[in-house]
Amino acid sequence: MLVIVRNGKRTVYTGWRAWLILGALLIVAWLAFALIAFVFVGIAITAGIMFLLLVPALFVVAGLGAMMKR
Repeated sequence: MLVIVRNGKRTVYTGWRAWLILGALLIVAWLAFALIAFVFVGIAITAGIMFLLLVPALFVVAGLGAMMKR
């Protein structure tokens, strides 16, 4: 049974309609969760690649800068 209250009016869904609405809500919640997970994984991969490329590049630039000073 699913009870929805809007503006003080109560709507009750029972039987197959309740199952259909709750199933649709479950699918929407899972899709939202998957979208958030994919965004976080994408951010993590991007940050990891940036660190893997930028840290060695900074060492090379620092080394070249130290060699040019002498």
